[in-house]
Order: sequence, then structure tokens, then C-alpha cells
Amino acid sequence: MLERLISRAGWTRVAFGDVVRKVNDKVDPWDSGLERYVAGEHMDTDDLRIRRWGLIGDDYLGPAFHMRFKPGHVLYGSRRTYLRKVALADFEGITANTTFVLETKDPTRLMPDLLPFLMQTEAFHSYSIKHSKGSVNPYINFSDLEAFEFQLPPIQEQARMVDLLKGAEATTEALRSVVAAAKILRQATIDHFSRISHRPFVPLGEICEMQNGRPFPGDEYQRQGPRLLRPGNLGVNGYFKWDDGATVCLPARFEAEAAAFVVDAGDVVINLTAQSLEEGFMGRVCLAREGDRSLLNQRIGRFQGFSEDFSPEFIFRVLQSSRFQNHAVRMCEGSKIKHLFWQHLAPFCVPKLEAEEQEAVISTGRAIDAQLDGAQSRLASAMLDRARLFDLTQDEEVSV
Repeated sequence: MLERLISRAGWTRVAFGDVVRKVNDKVDPWDSGLERYVAGEHMDTDDLRIRRWGLIGDDYLGPAFHMRFKPGHVLYGSRRTYLRKVALADFEGITANTTFVLETKDPTRLMPDLLPFLMQTEAFHSYSIKHSKGSVNPYINFSDLEAFEFQLPPIQEQARMVDLLKGAEATTEALRSVVAAAKILRQATIDHFSRISHRPFVPLGEICEMQNGRPFPGDEYQRQGPRLLRPGNLGVNGYFKWDDGATVCLPARFEAEAAAFVVDAGDVVINLTAQSLEEGFMGRVCLAREGDRSLLNQRIGRFQGFSEDFSPEFIFRVLQSSRFQNHAVRMCEGSKIKHLFWQHLAPFCVPKLEAEEQEAVISTGRAIDAQLDGAQSRLASAMLDRARLFDLTQDEEVSV
């Protein structure tokens, strides 16, 4: 860590709307002369780079895609702000009106290079989540964002901070590459073991059953007590995540009243509902580990009653395969909100391996997960260091 001091002298408190504007450059996609568009699925959580895009000539965009952006503009996903989607454009294109296109009002007051880092701070994300509206598909208006207040450094201090932040971003980018490689290895390994063609296949419905979760009263939610397992607690890595913003608890009596719905280590669960197919959330399968004891909420299913010929953890690995993910997306039904039911999942076929072979698959999966966890921990630490460089909520000086 560099032993340098970020001074707070001369910092002033400003509102986001004082220094940032929303760009409303509406164009006709087909007559704009532009080639690329960016949708929500093209932006990654906590990643400033746009790594994917669509081609206007090949895909149907829909009437909402008419906002032009240019290199240097910051794109912000205003829907489901808990996904923390902030991206810095390095090409020209169009996006939907639900993705804000932002720029600084006066570069001599707020450096354009500092804006994306400002929008990645915990203070900004917390404010945006808190002020979002709607329960099914929460969103925030730009007029709400305009009221977000933060400490603005003098322009000379901003320039020094930008140098530090760009250096930290280079470190996180290198670690992202390591994490991405580990994820590719993990998925390729799972996909290999899920489609061993020279072995017999058995329908999931002959291996296990599925228990649907039960509804729990929302007016009983609290901050302590037994945790309620909801779709937002199912991590993309196949394990539960108990982030403060996504976790609710219930009174202790529910563990007794709903004893049949207690989830514990070794249980395999699946998400049965998704508002969108963009995030890979439909059919997401997770394995409960030690410390994950919770209550099974509605629209989450638990696999149970396993045949003695199949290990639950082996089934967990197979159900994380691309083959199963594609099956889940293909079979789900519903127009605005997609749903899966047991009749959709039961026909999916699983390769029948001997017990020793299943254990080898499990051991390999655990080893890769350990490597991936280590890389992700290093990345999280680097991102925390970067965030500390730019914590605009604190008043004291910071050594970096």
C-alpha cells in the first residue's frame, strides 16, 4: 500500500445533480449509423468495462433502445440497482432508456475520469438501493439520484486520486482475468462430467423429489432470528450468500412451526422464479454448507428423497451444467415473470456413475471451487482497497 495521504482540506459537500447531468440524446437506432447497443446483460456487477454488446443490424432492440452514448460517458443500470452496474463507455452506441447515460456538468469542478469511481462507492450504491421504488422490479429515477450528497475534493486532489484509482483498477483487472479463467475451468469441468455419453442416463424424477418452499409473512420480517432463504440469497457460484441488503430473518417460533422447511448443510435447492432471463438466475442451483441453516421460502425448491445410487452433491454439480441451465430456460413458462415447476425438471437426465466416480467428480469440484474462492477473495480485497481510496462519507484524512 502506498504511504501517501489524501488530504480532506478544501473538500466541499455537493449533491450529485450539482455536478452530473443525464444525457438525453435520443436517436433512431436504424438511422443512427451506429453498430452496437448495450443492454443490461452486457454490464457486469462491479466492473467498469463493457466486455459484451449486441449488433443493431442483427437483433431486435425494442422501442426503449434509443439513447446514444459516446466514449467517456458513464452508463448506469437504473433497474435492480442492487446489481451495481456501472460501466465506462469506450465506444459509441445506444442503450435503453432504463440505462442512464451520464457525464459531468463541468470538468473543472468534477473530473470525468473520477465519475465512474464515485458511482462505485458503497455510499452511492447504498443510497441508490435505499431510494429505489417498486418491489417486483425496483428502479430509481435520476431525480432521486440528483439528491445524493458526497464530499467533492479540489480538482488538484481529484487528479491525484484518479492516478491512484486507475492504478488500483489495473490490479483488479488483472485479478478479474484470473477469476474469469477459474470460472471457465469450473464450468468446463462440470459440463464434461454432466454429459458422459458412454454411461446410462437416468431422469431426475427417478433420482429424487422436489419440495416447494412455503410463503412466510412479510410483515414478520426482522433483522435477527432464523434466516429466510430467498432467491436473492442464491449465489452465482452455487452457494448461499447472506449479504445484509438481501437477507431477512423471522421470529424464532417459525423454526418449530415450519420445521419441515428448515434448510441445512448438504441440502440442494433451486430457484424457480425469475423476472428476467438476463442474469442466469432461472434454475440456479445451490448447495447449503455449514452455517447456512435457514427457512425455505416460496418459489425455491429443495431436492430430497435421493436414490441411494446418487449423491446429492453429485446431483448439485450436474445441475450446474450448461446443459441443465439451457434446459431450465427452455422449459420455464410465463410472460412477464418466468416460472419452473417439477414437471419441467423431472425429465432432465443425469449420467449414472459409480459411487467412486461420483466422489471423484465431487472432489474435483471442491478443489476448483477452493481455487476460485481464493482468487475471488484476492479480487475482493483489491476492490476494498480501491474503495477505501475514495470513501466520500468519511471526514478524516486517509493514508493510502
